[in-house]
Amino acid sequence: MKNLPGVFKSQKKNGDVYYRSSITFRSKHISLGSFDNEEDANAAYNDATAIIQSENTYLPDDFSKSICQKLDFKKWVSLINFKNNGIYIKTPIYMRNKFFNYYLSKNDVLTFDVDDLFYYSNHSIMRRGTHLFVAEYGMQTNIASRYGIRNFARKDIDFRFVNGDINDFRYANIEIINPYQGVTVETANGITSYISKIHINGYNLIGKYDKIEHAAIAYNKAVDMLADNDSTTNYEKNYINDYSNEEYMEIYKKIHIPSKIFQK
Repeated sequence: MKNLPGVFKSQKKNGDVYYRSSITFRSKHISLGSFDNEEDANAAYNDATAIIQSENTYLPDDFSKSICQKLDFKKWVSLINFKNNGIYIKTPIYMRNKFFNYYLSKNDVLTFDVDDLFYYSNHSIMRRGTHLFVAEYGMQTNIASRYGIRNFARKDIDFRFVNGDINDFRYANIEIINPYQGVTVETANGITSYISKIHINGYNLIGKYDKIEHAAIAYNKAVDMLADNDSTTNYEKNYINDYSNEEYMEIYKKIHIPSKIFQK
């Protein structure tokens, strides 16, 4: 028996039958998804056909069940981006003028510079709460790390979104206030100090410094000393860009680390 248009019968390893749907548009073969039955797969194909043949210039926010009975929202975004902008992207990206939107859902939209297009065209973004990540080399990579936001950095303390939109990852919208691990910036009476702390059964003060780089180096020295004392904790050390090796070591040698923090 011949399958309905746009539908291909397939079989799982356990023998279960399912149906794949696809369409060809502008010489591009586009997968529309997998379905439990032939009718749903054909309905997705009909949705896609109606979209590409329509004279309407649909936008991502126009998605509705009256237009797409079975076509997935992310497939909808890819298809209308291809139709409107002439570029097929398998991830749910819609191109704008000088930037693009990545649609996790209709109401969950991220913004990126075009410089990031190649990366996110080949990496699917997932969300767990406020954590946004991609699967890379078998690991979950926090996308914030691409923008200099380190793990456990605190919003509006260590970094901030300039326009207030936490979903806008354009480079101009991300300001790194404190790039260093174990360092806190404090301002009192108009004077800014840099506090270095390390977590050993709670946070322990290493010292207070006039320069943020010195606080970061103090943290590194404390980490080194803990390693020398057979600590099994894997602390993330700071990389100091602004100092040569000689300058770094000169400061490193001068910094005193309180012995009490190793007695925890």
